[in-house]
Amino acid sequence: MKTLVNKQFDFMGKRRIALAISCLLLLVSIASLLFQQLNLGLDFTGGTLIEVRYAVAPSLDAVRQALEAAEFRDVSVQTFGASTEVLIRLQQAFDAEVGNRVVELLRAEGDAVELVRAEFVGAQVGEQLRDQSGLGLLVAMGMVMVYVAFRFQYKFAIGAVLALLHDVIIVVGIFSLLQLEFDLTVLAALLAVIGYSLNDTIVIYDRIREMIRTSRIDDMPSIFNEAINLTLSRTLATSGTTLLVLLALLLLGGDMIHYFSIALIIGVVVGTFSSIYVASALLLAVKLERKDLIPPKKETGLEEGEEELP
Repeated sequence: MKTLVNKQFDFMGKRRIALAISCLLLLVSIASLLFQQLNLGLDFTGGTLIEVRYAVAPSLDAVRQALEAAEFRDVSVQTFGASTEVLIRLQQAFDAEVGNRVVELLRAEGDAVELVRAEFVGAQVGEQLRDQSGLGLLVAMGMVMVYVAFRFQYKFAIGAVLALLHDVIIVVGIFSLLQLEFDLTVLAALLAVIGYSLNDTIVIYDRIREMIRTSRIDDMPSIFNEAINLTLSRTLATSGTTLLVLLALLLLGGDMIHYFSIALIIGVVVGTFSSIYVASALLLAVKLERKDLIPPKKETGLEEGEEELP
């Protein structure tokens, strides 16, 4: 059998192993979401918000450790505007004296601290955003399916949407499994993951479509391998540089975008994996063929050997 040239890695030959890994991750993620659920942050659950002003810029880690040592739960500390303005979020019921207690605790560390405000943050906005984001996610998936079906073919649309669902479920499942705080920044990261993964999938799909149309063989796994290998350097370069930036954000970005960075790092890794294996392998599962991409010839009604008149 005639084979394609320049094949470097047999991705499709390992597709069953890759799909088994994906199925395992999906099962673990879904089980964790059902039985352990997400560790929702203050944006979704409500709690106490305290703003304090220091005379000298403090160490946020030292502030967080002091509050955790005093048994305050789910503490989040970040600067608010100037480096001397600190915003403290506590996932606990509000009472009138909580602000004064926090300030006295911080003053005991030897710092000059002034209470600016202490207030209760309700979960109503978070609940609305959660419901609207779920609806928005479904609408986005529907638009993606329409776009991919229009640009490529409906079998490509099925593979792209299932790959995106795969990425979102695994990212959310890892947050549930590890009980990492899920807040609005993580929700924003999920939307970014959808865009990143879809872009990577579209690049590979475009090369697969091109290879199917120009290749003279009908061995779809070989065609897919060639297409993926041709886009591999681009995929790795994009993923690698993105991960470098995200690692910098994780290490240097502070508490505010800590979980945002983690969600994106997981999403980039899972999205790259799904673009290569899940999205492509699903095309084989739905039995994509050359005739799906080649429009049928128009019937002219002429007998064999006759020519159509101008």
